[in-house]
Amino acid sequence: MERGNGGQNDLPFGTGLIGDTDSFTRRWQKLFTASDFTLLSKGKVKRESFQDKVVWITGASRGIGEVLAKQLATLGAKLIISARNEPELERVKKQISDLNLGKHGLEGVEILPLDLSSGEDAIREVVEKAISLFGGAGVDYVIHNAAFERPKSTALDVPESSLKATLDVNVMGPISLTRLLLPHMLKKGRGHFVVMSSAAGKVPAPGQAVYSASKFALNGYFHSLRSEFYQKGIMVTVVCPGPIETSNAPDTTTSGQKSVKEKRVSSERCAELVLVAASHGLKEAWISYQPVLAVMYLVQYMPSVGFWLMDKIGGKRVETAAKKGNTYSMNLLFGGKKE
Repeated sequence: MERGNGGQNDLPFGTGLIGDTDSFTRRWQKLFTASDFTLLSKGKVKRESFQDKVVWITGASRGIGEVLAKQLATLGAKLIISARNEPELERVKKQISDLNLGKHGLEGVEILPLDLSSGEDAIREVVEKAISLFGGAGVDYVIHNAAFERPKSTALDVPESSLKATLDVNVMGPISLTRLLLPHMLKKGRGHFVVMSSAAGKVPAPGQAVYSASKFALNGYFHSLRSEFYQKGIMVTVVCPGPIETSNAPDTTTSGQKSVKEKRVSSERCAELVLVAASHGLKEAWISYQPVLAVMYLVQYMPSVGFWLMDKIGGKRVETAAKKGNTYSMNLLFGGKKE
């Protein structure tokens, strides 16, 4: 059987979300510890959702984006991988080929350099190139994964340059790309945007005010977009991960700040859950370990309690971040020794 084109057993992942290597009980236990209840109920990815589809991934040169590219290749997708760093994109493409992950081989991976802060005119040119690839097949999925995050600090300590960089990459870039690509999807009568937002786009994130603002903006825009165009075949899945351990830098945040004893979901697990959520057409999915998931539920269903909790720990969290301690520790609430 050709890898990436057949049953579930040929997939090289051992979490049980993609593939049958784990028992039913273990699979559900793993989902329960890293996702919301709706995602928990969905089991594994639907291969047919991605097989032979064109999937465009931004921020694909490392971290979750790189892992998503490799998993999607295994599922038989045709890939457009984008980022600013073209040599790293070449590395990802070569690894997909060397590992024989996809049924389409080298022809199934196209590299399209993209700087989301470059402005709408430059992004328009990239979109036109994207829809012309694979014989003009267009784009079936866009995974908005690229993001800018700076080290945690108080809202007062964020310079204007960092504010602009964050909003350009996290908000303006994805919205511009979406606006330019959406008409082509509407002509086809279908399209699916998978938006890598954040838990910081659902709850207050002391020490990450600007980053949080950018993710709240993404959530609002894409949920509204889906409501406008859902009846015309446009789907949106907003994914809100908590702390994620990137495979290329397991002891750092995406901004390069060293972490201490922070329990993080692996990039591989996160990517698998993203694909489960998208393939089942979920409109929103949460991915995190505790206590982040519990706080998200509190803010969602008991906002007064959730906001009280965040107000209580906010200042301590910023102080802990400055010392490179565990900013997700329960000790922030109960006043134990800071980690």
